[in-house]
Amino acid sequence: MIEQRISLNTIERPQGSGVDEHLAWFCESLGLTNGRDLENIAQQVVLEVLAEIAAERGVASETLAGHLEITPGRVNHHVRNLTLAGLLYRKKKLIYLRGGSLTAAVEEMRKDADRIFDDLQEVAEVLDGAMGIRRG
Repeated sequence: MIEQRISLNTIERPQGSGVDEHLAWFCESLGLTNGRDLENIAQQVVLEVLAEIAAERGVASETLAGHLEITPGRVNHHVRNLTLAGLLYRKKKLIYLRGGSLTAAVEEMRKDADRIFDDLQEVAEVLDGAMGIRRG
């Protein structure tokens, strides 16, 4: 089974229409950025992946590293986290946006979350039964 980490944070949506503020909200809402990422590298990686995918299909981490002026290791660290969240995936040496668009990626992540919640509910019912707890 592939490890996956889906985080959701309730954050007020931005009032403006700028791409940067919407992307920041998107990443923060999905828990893709955190306090340790002081330079917002995760957000920059997402933006670069979007720009590359708009022009082509997939992008190499070396290309992202060159555009962001950081090491491929730092890119790979963030790509790994974005992959765990279900936003990106790797095939061979290229990085792709899941489903080919942010909208499709979110739809796929929603399906992932539904599967996780289905499993949680099934186990919760077993635990309730074992503990003699009736559903209210």
